[in-house]
Amino acid sequence: MTLMDLLVDFARTGRIGPLHCGMPLTDAEDLLGRGRPHPAILMKGPDIDGYPYYWDGLQLAVTRRAVSGISINLWPGSTVKLPDLILPDSESFEATVLSEELVAALDTAGCEHHVNGTLTFGRQSSILTRPADVCAVFSLPGRDNHVPHSDRRYLDVMHKHVA
Repeated sequence: MTLMDLLVDFARTGRIGPLHCGMPLTDAEDLLGRGRPHPAILMKGPDIDGYPYYWDGLQLAVTRRAVSGISINLWPGSTVKLPDLILPDSESFEATVLSEELVAALDTAGCEHHVNGTLTFGRQSSILTRPADVCAVFSLPGRDNHVPHSDRRYLDVMHKHVA
């Protein structure tokens, strides 16, 4: 599986392999190993809601000890690591994904998507997939991002959240 395959599958299904919103955090940790909790969780305890647990480039938001959000964070111009469950046999991968490459892959896969007006402003744009409601956010690179095209938008994050 490639990173693009993973992104398209997430966009189409709202799931990453067996990970899905609504599953207990304990089940996710059984699959992924113990996550690195946000500092607020360390300070206030595991019952604080809305703060993420991290596994390298994967982030799970937790509400009432259940997964309420899944995010894949990318840093254009660098590499990032995802847990083996998410992207098997991958120590790290190139995290530079052009917006038009992801959109073309979604179109090829027949994954419906629309402009997300809420997160499209200034230097960033966003799309929302249907029916999975996965959001992809793209932005122009910063000066610290070492990318081939400084005038094109790159994927920063793909996420799904439930209320």
